[in-house]
Amino acid sequence: MTPGPTNVPSLVRDAISKPMIHHRTPEFKNIFSELTENLKYVFKTKNDVLILTSSGTGGMEAAVCNFFSSSDKVIVCNNGKFGERFVEICKRYGLDVIELKYELGEAAKPSDIKNNLDSEIKGVFVTQSETSTGICNDIKEIGNIVKKTNALLIVDSISALGSVDMRTDDWGVDVVIAASQKALMGPPGLCFISVSEKAWEAYKKSNLPKYYFDLGKYKKKSQENETPYTPAISLIIGMNESLKIIREVGIDNFLKKHEKISEKLRRGLIEIGFEIFPRSGLKNNGLTVVKSLPGIDSSVIINAVKEHGYVIANGQEELKGKVFRIATMGDVEEKDIDKMLDILKTIVKKFA
Repeated sequence: MTPGPTNVPSLVRDAISKPMIHHRTPEFKNIFSELTENLKYVFKTKNDVLILTSSGTGGMEAAVCNFFSSSDKVIVCNNGKFGERFVEICKRYGLDVIELKYELGEAAKPSDIKNNLDSEIKGVFVTQSETSTGICNDIKEIGNIVKKTNALLIVDSISALGSVDMRTDDWGVDVVIAASQKALMGPPGLCFISVSEKAWEAYKKSNLPKYYFDLGKYKKKSQENETPYTPAISLIIGMNESLKIIREVGIDNFLKKHEKISEKLRRGLIEIGFEIFPRSGLKNNGLTVVKSLPGIDSSVIINAVKEHGYVIANGQEELKGKVFRIATMGDVEEKDIDKMLDILKTIVKKFA
């Protein structure tokens, strides 16, 4: 129950283990076409959704180098490690970054974006679910502000899509980045990017270097249900099976499941005596960050949980040793929440 990679359903594992097929065949093209349509369903978009063999960070880099030019002025919301990563990528490509940095556990304030959003701003970068702190930014409200301007709204939904609602079209999000190994219940190795028409217009003007991550090449090939380079064929086959599961359940029901089990987890943790890491913003139904017991390094709790057959994650950087993180993403069910709470009750009694 870590923030990724997450558990993969047996049907997906079986699909991945099938004999290899060639990626320039009708068989693969049919799978690729179906996966693309299933992704549009989950993204809630009619925009292009492109499939890259890459980690989510590759998608973040693609979102920078495809839609901007050197010295472009952008706003980046930094709520933690992954907001910080956007800052680093933008600066590496020579963009002029206005960094809105927040205390750990604090959500981005849409008013801060509005106050900095002048006619020179070409893009606004936001992380939907910041897995280092557990906060969840309000993309709907931010979208309502940005879509009235010429700026692009770029959202890292890597650890949110599938566990937190993302209404790409309704909220006016121009570029959404997701990855296979989080709530979408696949192994690591695939990145998905939705691109609006507004973003494609910006692509035409971009002068930043790009080769493997040139999204124009992916768009052209996707029209033939192919990729410009050799893709992770087995992962694509497995990912399609995962999205068929989600589609059969219904994306809104899938989101409700995450809401239900994460609420149960939070209530149970508080009843046991734990304190949820302070945060503002929306509820994060994919991840709960928990303060460690007083005077006890969180790694002690993590190791004790592991002895019972479950894996949870430590905090990152400044929060390492102070918090532990329990994800409700992926193939996690209510019985897993019950078991986790029982384990933590036992651990608390041990240290009482």
